[in-house]
Amino acid sequence: MPEDSPLLNKAKRYSVLKYSLTILDTAYLLALLLIFSGSGLSKALSAIILKFTTNNFIIIPLYFFVLLLAYYILSLPLNFYHSYILERRFALSNQKIGDWLIDQAKSAAISYIIGLILLGVFYYIIERSSHAWWLIISLFWVFFSLILARLVPIIIIPLFFKYKKLSDELLRERIINLAEKMQLKILDVFEIDFSKKTLKANAAFVGWGATKRVILADTLKDKYSYDEIEVILAHEFAHYRLKHLLKLILVNSLATILVFYLIFRTSNLVLALFGFSSLSDIASLPVILLYFVIFGIIMQPLEAYISRRLEKNADMMAIRVTGLKDAFISTMEKLGEQNLADKNPHPIIKFFFFDHPPINERISTARSDF
Repeated sequence: MPEDSPLLNKAKRYSVLKYSLTILDTAYLLALLLIFSGSGLSKALSAIILKFTTNNFIIIPLYFFVLLLAYYILSLPLNFYHSYILERRFALSNQKIGDWLIDQAKSAAISYIIGLILLGVFYYIIERSSHAWWLIISLFWVFFSLILARLVPIIIIPLFFKYKKLSDELLRERIINLAEKMQLKILDVFEIDFSKKTLKANAAFVGWGATKRVILADTLKDKYSYDEIEVILAHEFAHYRLKHLLKLILVNSLATILVFYLIFRTSNLVLALFGFSSLSDIASLPVILLYFVIFGIIMQPLEAYISRRLEKNADMMAIRVTGLKDAFISTMEKLGEQNLADKNPHPIIKFFFFDHPPINERISTARSDF
């Protein structure tokens, strides 16, 4: 496809807007946390709640609810443009606004429940351990992330998509045979109704232990050949065969431990800058969240680089196992066009945001004698 083709130009425009809005989202979140921490609003909210109760089982859920609600309301215009208007503007979504609002409410509820569990444990431990709290909390957060990985396919995904066992028996048998060939056990193969929300295509191998399953978007199942679907899933299976999940868990675990250790070592100084006396004070929560946002920004390029390396290795294994080099190349071309992927992004954009190699690089890898 020519470099100046309308489709490639459209993908470039979409990419520029998408990543510009991602940067704006992050900057806006940082600004809100700084304002809420430094202006006295957080202390005022805490003081209001403390007038009614001193019970942490009420204070923490109530404070976190108000904080999360305020964030969702203040960020609604930006979120609406980023996740709804932009997708429809580039003909990538056919979701109705009512359905979008329902999904936003579900996401907010899930965020609240997960956040509340993590915060509840955080404050419980920090009040009972003066020295090793950062390590204990880190280990719990890592353990909880593993539990979530197991629950995602059976609880989270069904809240947003309907999925059923794949009705195409020939394709299902082919996928199961591929899994056996790559020495993987899967529960079954499912298809989900992606087309009710988006025109993008995707496939995944999700779950942990007994919940492992293949999920195919109907936008992919109906538009790609059996060979193309097989090589896509060979890529997903390769992540498990190459123990990429364990490697990512290790990286994320180390990052979690490091950020809590930084909080442990520097929080007294940082809290004093904002006028807070202790981490156990619920009013200091926005400062704790600042640590995670800033640390996430710093770590993102490294995590993206590691992910790109793992994705490249999975691509190579998928091609070796299936022998479907041509199908892999045609799949990359189709996915690039269907998802409006920037096939050759600016190096800075790639450095910060791309957790997969760009499409052109993946095709070049497939064509090379690796």
